[in-house]
Amino acid sequence: MDFNLQASGMTTTTASAGPAPTAAPPRDPTTTPRRHPTAPPLPGPVAPLYERVRAGREFGANVRSTVDVLWVLYDRILRIAPETVDDPGRDRFLLSKGHAVAGYYAVLAAKGFVPADWLDDQGGPGSRLGDHPDRVLVPGVEIGSGSLGHGLGLGVGTALGLRAQGLLTPRVYVLLGDAELDEGSNHEAIAYAGATGLGGLTAIVVDNGSATHGWAGGAAARFTVNGWTAATVDGHDHEALHTALTGHDNHRPHVVVAVVDQGE
Repeated sequence: MDFNLQASGMTTTTASAGPAPTAAPPRDPTTTPRRHPTAPPLPGPVAPLYERVRAGREFGANVRSTVDVLWVLYDRILRIAPETVDDPGRDRFLLSKGHAVAGYYAVLAAKGFVPADWLDDQGGPGSRLGDHPDRVLVPGVEIGSGSLGHGLGLGVGTALGLRAQGLLTPRVYVLLGDAELDEGSNHEAIAYAGATGLGGLTAIVVDNGSATHGWAGGAAARFTVNGWTAATVDGHDHEALHTALTGHDNHRPHVVVAVVDQGE
């Protein structure tokens, strides 16, 4: 049985069965959340730091597309602060979409994890802030990223490790792009997390329509067919994102599909 619940700009879909992968279908404007023709202004505390790390460079739109999700997570949801980066009871955030790291650095600076002056040499030969995050060099970073398709599997392993230690309060959040769902490693991570009931895991998929392979019913159906709960929202709407990111039931893994414009 499938059913949809729509409220406050959020679509939640739960499914007990689903079809095989297909070519990516066109978006249905009746079920896809409203998207902005251009991204709205950056969150106030992040805007000057984003411009500082950019320093006249041109970022791809995929960097801007993650900032609103990152800000809602770090400002309103994640139980982690600069002084608790090594606390076993902290929440974990894993950036699988590592090539969009510049916005992440701006958010980390806004929340005090890294000094703002580190942003001035991002990507430089002596900088700690590389073009992908490094967990050894950057306070608060949980994984070093690289090739796409690995973050969700690492998130599954992190959630399993926490559960094995009896640490049931911390949650694990993984941000990935929709094109990463083309990777078989993510298919296996989705299926395993659903089968083992990893209620402490939340995936956030920033969906800009760049995946080569689609799934009937949209990106969320990739997860719900494997027992996840899901919400699909406008990826720039902070209130909708907050509602979706806190909509887990603690018994099943949860996914939030944050829809942004194509090209972001």
